Amino acid sequence: MSWSGIVRVLDASAILHAWDNYPYAQFPGLWRWLGSEMQRHELTIPVVALEEVGHKSPDCAKWLKAADVLRLPMSEAVVMTAIAIKQAIGVANDQYHPKGVDENDLFIIAAAKVHGADLITNEARQFGAQAEARKYKIPAVCEMSEVAVPSLNFLEYIQKSRQVF
Repeated sequence: MSWSGIVRVLDASAILHAWDNYPYAQFPGLWRWLGSEMQRHELTIPVVALEEVGHKSPDCAKWLKAADVLRLPMSEAVVMTAIAIKQAIGVANDQYHPKGVDENDLFIIAAAKVHGADLITNEARQFGAQAEARKYKIPAVCEMSEVAVPSLNFLEYIQKSRQVF
């Protein structure tokens, strides 16, 4: 299977935001479109993000699996990229800052980077310079020159698509 067509990678926060704020019963057109994006592999999810979704919303995870979303594995390239990002933000001995990214976040960012994809995340953007890179949330890590992964939130993703529901 060629994954060269991957365009966007979902973070758990983005799909959970969509699930909670755009209920399937009220927005069936949105969910049909998301399903078609997944069928074309233009919208994917790393396995670690899908696991997070399953812990927080089993119904959402069930929908993703039924939509046959492409689940990106934690390949050697993803793991090595995550290690490089971890070093870039200054995490040593797995001492992640409680206000910053965690290990799963790094795997999700790394999956987007390895596949040359945009990352859709609903983690809050941080304003002003953070004194310590370990406090960076996903969007700030993505913006680092060493990472350089385009990120957008779920609403920006919908707006960018120009889809009408």
